[in-house]
Amino acid sequence: MSEGLSKARLARMHDVMAGHVAGGRMPGLVAALSRHGDTQVDAIGTSAFEGSAAMRRDSIFRIASMSKPIAAAAAMILVEESKLRLDEPVDKWLPELANRKVLRAIDAAIDDTVPAKRAITPRDLLTLRPGIGAVMVYPPQYPIQKAMMDTGVAPSAEFGSLPPDEFMKRIGSLPLVYQPGERFLYHTGLDILGVLVARVTGTSLGAFLQERIFAPLGMKDTAFYVPEAKLDRLVTCYWADMKTGERTVFDPPRGRFAKPPAMEAGGAGLVSTVDDYLAFGRMLLGRGKHRDVRILSRPSVELMMTDQLTAEQKVGAELFFGEHRGWGFGGAVYTKRDDLSAVPGRYGWDGGYGTSAYMDPKEDLVGVLLTQRLMDSPEPPQVFVDFWTQAYAAIDD
Repeated sequence: MSEGLSKARLARMHDVMAGHVAGGRMPGLVAALSRHGDTQVDAIGTSAFEGSAAMRRDSIFRIASMSKPIAAAAAMILVEESKLRLDEPVDKWLPELANRKVLRAIDAAIDDTVPAKRAITPRDLLTLRPGIGAVMVYPPQYPIQKAMMDTGVAPSAEFGSLPPDEFMKRIGSLPLVYQPGERFLYHTGLDILGVLVARVTGTSLGAFLQERIFAPLGMKDTAFYVPEAKLDRLVTCYWADMKTGERTVFDPPRGRFAKPPAMEAGGAGLVSTVDDYLAFGRMLLGRGKHRDVRILSRPSVELMMTDQLTAEQKVGAELFFGEHRGWGFGGAVYTKRDDLSAVPGRYGWDGGYGTSAYMDPKEDLVGVLLTQRLMDSPEPPQVFVDFWTQAYAAIDD
């Protein structure tokens, strides 16, 4: 009986992935596929250009925006417990977001506003429609972009530097770019969602995730920082200098992830390993249950993995969606098959530090790729494209 993955084609995937390492863009990577109970993991190269330590299956990576589906799952736990309701205002828990003002136009002066037509809801945060987030115009040209940078809340690779209350205070000092629910704007809503989860539960986001998701699923290496005893497994992270294009270290093992952050950022703050994230992915494919542990109900998972956006709400986010993707709760959802890996219903997201993970209910497939090279643009790097092409080419039934 076929296990659903071709051994010969998995060998070809190894060769393709090893070619990216040999090409010098990254010192190593970890790639994994899990289908029909068969899990294949491939650790290639080394954990740093500057050393010779081999990449390991349990190497720890900064997963950046792959944190988003996890934050969404945490919020859905609270929805199931009726501690949050998808369409109720968040004002009780996030008073900084009450009585919002909205820019009259995206290029308007910061004080040229109109009143918000309604309050922001958890659904808005989960779908990144609260009205504030990354305005994808480069170089920045609008007053709101400058204001977000000046206040330290513009989405960037340097996240989580403000304590949660200060972060919310600064968010609350700015007008919304769009009316709540009107338009998708990337990232910020899920950082706000993490603060919401913490305030509703009366604990930290990290503590809630540990109790309700990580510990039950055996995700022993997923957290918002790496303790001293595990730092030897945290890989070095690289990026390209914006001016020279030369590779340089963005974050060393004893850098910013070696200590607790000022803010546990629901949108981007976690570190993890390939097996930890596979467990989370298998839970989603298991309709909320992995092995004998239920984290969410089947209806909650189906809601998370269903496109929630209208065509009008996607305007301006074409870099993310093209014509074949939408957004569910905390992650992208494929809606049209125009590529090997573009299977309608496939759900997940990429991490700006060089990671990618998706769950495909139709194919019963989880794929996880962990690299340590920051993405240079919203367009997926070639190593992502090749990984997902090889993953779907390896399907053997």
